[in-house]
Amino acid sequence: MNLDFLDDVKRMNKRQLVYQVLNFGMIVLSALMIWKGLMVVTGSESPIVVVLSGSMEPAFHRGDLLFLTNYNQDPIRVGEIVVFKVDGRDIPIVHRVLKLHERDDGSVKFLTKGDNNAVDDRGLYAPGQLWLEKKDVVGRARGFVPYVGIVTILMNDYPKFKYAVLACLGIFVLIHRE
Repeated sequence: MNLDFLDDVKRMNKRQLVYQVLNFGMIVLSALMIWKGLMVVTGSESPIVVVLSGSMEPAFHRGDLLFLTNYNQDPIRVGEIVVFKVDGRDIPIVHRVLKLHERDDGSVKFLTKGDNNAVDDRGLYAPGQLWLEKKDVVGRARGFVPYVGIVTILMNDYPKFKYAVLACLGIFVLIHRE
């Protein structure tokens, strides 16, 4: 195995090494600031999500990257694609609003279904839950980029691949001298 990058790191003086580590930290913190900024602008706790299953085909395919917004003043409509979280599940679900019930007091309950699924999502909801409410919504799909999120799926399915990608990025930042 060729470990030339270790020689590059050994040849750096302390000041260069500290500079590279700070540069790496700045990149990580910049990414976090961009994420938090997107959260504020879009009103969504997760402004970007990856479609993890084929339940929304042909509209969205596994690996598509979705851009979300979640403004409180926008009413939810039948036919709209929403991303929601259910109690007991960590991963948000991307499905279309199938039915909507509005009450006189202004509360709204709705039912969702994946375009490629035979039945509605009641089987996915928390036990005893028959409808979703606005509080369950993470965001609404406003745009997408096809298949860009496949890298995320690969990193989740193959943890060694994730560590290899992260190691390569870290090494690149450390030995890159500009």
